[in-house]
Amino acid sequence: MKRSLLILFIGFSAVFSALADDKPVADEELLAEFKEYCVEMAEDDGVEGPALPAYLLKCINEELDAEGFQAITKVPN
Repeated sequence: MKRSLLILFIGFSAVFSALADDKPVADEELLAEFKEYCVEMAEDDGVEGPALPAYLLKCINEELDAEGFQAITKVPN
């Protein structure tokens, strides 16, 4: 009985977790707008060189999250 309840609980947890992370994917135009904004922020903050890609990725993902979109794994071209 305990095993059945545990399996049931794990199953429901997985379903609810998947639903909670079900955000839409941003289109290329929106990503370009966020990238442009984040490049400006990087310039204002004096971020350049090797630190720039990580800064842009974090900034873009923060904007995506604020608007309810899925995060990205690399900075768009």
